Amino acid sequence: MLKGVDVSRLSRMSWAVLVAGFVLASLNLRPALAGVSPVLDEIMDDLGLSAAGGGAITTVMVACLGLLGPLAPLLARRFGLDRTLLAGLLLVAAGVVLRAAGGVPALYAGAAVAGTAIAVMNVVMPGVVKQHFPGRVGPFTAVYVSGLVLGAAAASGLAVPLERATGYGWREVTAMAAIPALAAAALWLPQALRRPARSEATPRPFALLLRTRVTWYVTVYMGLQSLTFYIMLAWLPTIFKDAGLPADQAGYMLSLTNLAQVAATLTVPVLAGRARSQVAYVTAATVLTVAGYLGVLLAPATLPWLWMVVLGVGQGASIALALLIITLRAPDPVSVTALSAVAQSFGYVLAALGPLLVGALHQSSGGWTLPLLAGLGACGLQLVAGFLAGRPIVAPVPLSSRIVVPPAT
Repeated sequence: MLKGVDVSRLSRMSWAVLVAGFVLASLNLRPALAGVSPVLDEIMDDLGLSAAGGGAITTVMVACLGLLGPLAPLLARRFGLDRTLLAGLLLVAAGVVLRAAGGVPALYAGAAVAGTAIAVMNVVMPGVVKQHFPGRVGPFTAVYVSGLVLGAAAASGLAVPLERATGYGWREVTAMAAIPALAAAALWLPQALRRPARSEATPRPFALLLRTRVTWYVTVYMGLQSLTFYIMLAWLPTIFKDAGLPADQAGYMLSLTNLAQVAATLTVPVLAGRARSQVAYVTAATVLTVAGYLGVLLAPATLPWLWMVVLGVGQGASIALALLIITLRAPDPVSVTALSAVAQSFGYVLAALGPLLVGALHQSSGGWTLPLLAGLGACGLQLVAGFLAGRPIVAPVPLSSRIVVPPAT
């Protein structure tokens, strides 16, 4: 007891606030992205955008995830991981409000602000796991990746019903993503108010990381699995609507695939984190993703819920494995944040091409066969990159001179 306060109880309360804040922060990693696609037709009609222009909304955000990810290690080194995460939550709230506030310039400017915030949060989250939960990397990777997909599922599934229930348009509904972001910021504030943790690890410059083969394996896998994911995130409701499904059902299908990801994100990091090699898990995840793409290509209106479950499990396992491998292949929070920045920066630049390319292919071909075949080709490359990234690799030189890549245990 300390001045009448039960210290053990205080410690349990602090732990509960930490975990709750971490979970709520993870729920805000995708709503700003996923909430656009169910109302994309409305946005395009309202602002007079072409199909390529509509796809560019997601492309702008995903490009920011790549181009501005390197800011995260600099901010984390200056202000600490916890304060950097808090800033990201506040910035994503500002971005979604700006995106809905005006015409085309505000739309893309708000998308860029929200994309910048998500870029920072994406990069620091693996470091937060390593810093706060170093002995439970697999389970807490599962927790935050599950929060990521649940947030995406809620945003995509509730957009159209919220419009109908409230009478609001796309502007008000997409701006509502600011509410959970501000709530998460309030809950994470106690962590941000603490003095940033000091790390004894030497910062890893990007130039050094770029000379490490495993960095590129992880980066390409991260980028390709993100590309195949964002293609579906941006265009799946439109594909289903063109196949004859009502608008609300098309939105539900996207929500279903996001919910199906939870089954994989809750289990795969825990199991794969215990394994020496993640190759078998990467292979199974890619095969399921291919099966989902084939179902949407060949029979989109026949058993669409089945294709969405298969696709969701495959894509959920893929993103979970990409983020787990980043955390496993670096020994400390500083190294994890640096590797995360490199992998996610280059990876999301690659991924940003997906929605834009698919929109352009659809516009030129007038259908969805060619765009989905391009997505299947990306899945094949994803399998190759995942095989290389998933192998256990041990760097032959010590930590002080270059990043160490320990085997997964």
